[in-house]
Formats: sequence, C-alpha cells, structure tokens
Amino acid sequence: MDIIGSLVKLWEQSGFVSADWKQLVMIGIACVLLYLGIVKEFEPLLMVGIAFGMLLSNLPLGGMYNPDLWVGEVSYSAVLQTGGILDFFYIGIKTGLFPSLIFMGVGAMTDFGPMIANPKSMLLGAAAQLGIYMAFILAVLVGFTPNVAASIGIIGGADGPTAIWLTKILAPEYLAPIAIAAYSYMALIPLIQPPIMKAFTTKAEREIKMDQLRPVSKTEKIVFPIIVTIVTCIILPSVTPLLGCFMLGNLFRETGVTERLSDTIQNALMNIITLMLSTAVGATAVAENFLKLDTILIIVLGLAAFSFSTFGGIILGKVMCKISKGKINPLIGSAGVSAVPMAARVSQIVGQKANPSNYLLMHAMGPNVSGVIGSAVAAGFLLAVFG
Repeated sequence: MDIIGSLVKLWEQSGFVSADWKQLVMIGIACVLLYLGIVKEFEPLLMVGIAFGMLLSNLPLGGMYNPDLWVGEVSYSAVLQTGGILDFFYIGIKTGLFPSLIFMGVGAMTDFGPMIANPKSMLLGAAAQLGIYMAFILAVLVGFTPNVAASIGIIGGADGPTAIWLTKILAPEYLAPIAIAAYSYMALIPLIQPPIMKAFTTKAEREIKMDQLRPVSKTEKIVFPIIVTIVTCIILPSVTPLLGCFMLGNLFRETGVTERLSDTIQNALMNIITLMLSTAVGATAVAENFLKLDTILIIVLGLAAFSFSTFGGIILGKVMCKISKGKINPLIGSAGVSAVPMAARVSQIVGQKANPSNYLLMHAMGPNVSGVIGSAVAAGFLLAVFG
C-alpha cells in the first residue's frame, strides 16, 4: 500500500490546495460575526445562522452554495440537480417565500391594540421612515445605482425581512452586506437611539406622562387587518406578499378561533424559516461579492439610515407635542422604526430615566407596530418604482 501516495492524493483533494486569501478572510469575518451573535448577543437568532452560512459558503470545495447558479436567468432545475444544501435554502429567499412567512410570524406576535387606540401614532411610524429616503439619496450621491440605493435605504426601516425581500429582487449581489447591516444595527438600537433622542428633546419633554390608552374591542382588532390589507394592497399591489402575510398572521392571532394556527406560526414555523433564511442569507456572502469597498459604504449608510429614521420620528413627535399642548411625549416617535418591541423599550427606558414614574411602553408600541407597516409600504413603493 502506497501510504505516501495516498497522503499526497488526500492533500491534493483537500480545500487547503484551492483556498485563497479572500476565502480565509471571509472565514475570519464569519468567526467575528459568530462572536457578536453568541457572546455579545447581537440578534443571535439570526446572526448565528447568517455567520455560519457565510462560513459554510466560503469553505474551499465545500459546495454548499454555488453563486454561479444564481447569475442571470435562474434555472431551478439546474439548482435542484447540481446545487448544494444552501442553494436549496436560497430558493425560499429568491422566490420571496421566506421573508413573507417571517412576516406572517411577526404578524401573529403583534398586538395592534395600542395603534388602534391612538391612530395618530401611525403618523410617527410614517415619519420614522425618513431614514429610508435619506439613505437612498446618499447612496445615489456616492455612486450606487438607484435599485441598489433603494435596497440600502430600506435598512432604515429597521426591518430585516423587508430588507431581504426587497434586496433579493433589486440587488441580490448585495444581499449579505445589507442583511448583516440591518440586523446588526437592529441589535444596536439601545446604543444608537438614546443619544439622538436626548440631543433633540428637552428634559421637560422627556418627563411628559401620557394618558392611559382606551380599551380596544375584539371586533376592532379583527376588522383592522382585513381593512388595511384591502385598502393598502389595492393602492400598492407590490406590497401584497409582505403586508398580506403580515395581516394574515395577525388575523390568526385575533380571531379567537385559530389559536392552534397562531401558535404554530409564532413558534414552530417561525423557527424553521428563521433557520433556513439566516443560513441562506449568510451563504450569499462569498468573497467576490462581500470583500468590496461597497460593503463598507453600505455599513456606513445603514448607520445613517437608522439615525435619520430616529430623528424623523422624534421631530414629528415634538411637533405633535406642541400641537397637543404637551400631551404627547416626543420620545415615542423614535419607536416608529419597526424593530418590535426593542425600539418601544428604548423609548420607555429613556423616558423613565427622565421621570421614574413615566410609563411609555404601550404608547410607544403604537408607532412601533405602525413602523412595520410603514417599512413594508416603503419597500413596496421602491419596488414599484425601481423593480
């Protein structure tokens, strides 16, 4: 038996022979993201999957993800015949299935009661989408094409599934950096938002206590998702996949006769889709697409998008505070970004530091959940214009 020859053959067939420095760098970046997800708990349910998907797709000769299969006109028969496991997962992103199902799960976990009780909070959710359009303008100014700029701008909506859904259509080659930026900044909301909130509000404004919200009837909660779906999706048909699934999930929650379906969507289905979606998104971070100056620009623009969105909500909150003669605490405007419920909790924390007896959480949930609708509508608008 030729032991030396066998060892040489084993070496020649190993990934060490074909590995290049870019793949090694990507493996290092994947390990850093794993650290952030596991140790620092940056959106761990998604970040761990994204990071490990990135690791798998950059292993030399691993064959888990084949980017060549997704260039130009996609042949799904070729994907099924020659693709790797992560290529199969990516079908769910490419077809829009996974982001829509994630939205269904989010809808099943969302209580629209605070927003229905205070419809004015929807204005704050709309104002907090300012970052989407500001980041879009900045992205165009630094040289991105409008379709890529639209995908970068949607980071400001603080809604990962929406960012993935829009980017996989308009700029699939940038899916990984945009998704990583979106989820990283969502995890950093408790660090990003408070300095902006304090800079643009006075101590007296932060101390404002708001009246208790009125009770919302079961009928209102059932009718709301139906009416919103009909009106919004007729006006903007491109948003139907996201908003329709979101409202269907919420309807399962509120009917009182579909508890089993609601529970399945919130737990089993949500967990399964999150697993496949996160690893497939990470897999798209192959060295050729990720190791570019554009990735750094996307990360910077993503921070600008979050900051402008927080600013937009706060400024309209101040205007509404003046109009209401001090009955609205402008801090709840920052919750208009759709990171539910983290942004609402940040409003509560900052308000309570100014006034320990303050309780803004339920008031902030109104803009917070309306921000989910706002980001989906913004994505539908951008798709209609640039798709």
